[in-house]
Amino acid sequence: MDIVYIRELEIRTIIGIYDWEREQQQIVSLDLEMGSDIAKAAATDTIENALDYKAVAKRLINFIENSEFYLVETMAEQVTEIVLKEFNVPWVKLRLGKPGAVTGSKDVGVIIERGSKPA
Repeated sequence: MDIVYIRELEIRTIIGIYDWEREQQQIVSLDLEMGSDIAKAAATDTIENALDYKAVAKRLINFIENSEFYLVETMAEQVTEIVLKEFNVPWVKLRLGKPGAVTGSKDVGVIIERGSKPA
């Protein structure tokens, strides 16, 4: 299986459990790896046969900008569900980070994999 990826997609949203976090947007950062067979896209050289990473990014930006989650875990589950269901992806790995959330660290967050990744 091939992998189509998006790195360091930064989106502003309401995220967090503290009162101040519910009042101002923060940045979340996404790295996505999505299983895809790129052979047909490569052979035809057309976007219709490719996993359109721009369409994926636009969908996730819209979803996250309009969300108000308390936990990155919940956001991560819903993001992977969108990718799997709406973009016909059999497997996705997501790193969802919340930069600056912990003093002294560059980033904190979760890494999850969902779907079936062929051997």
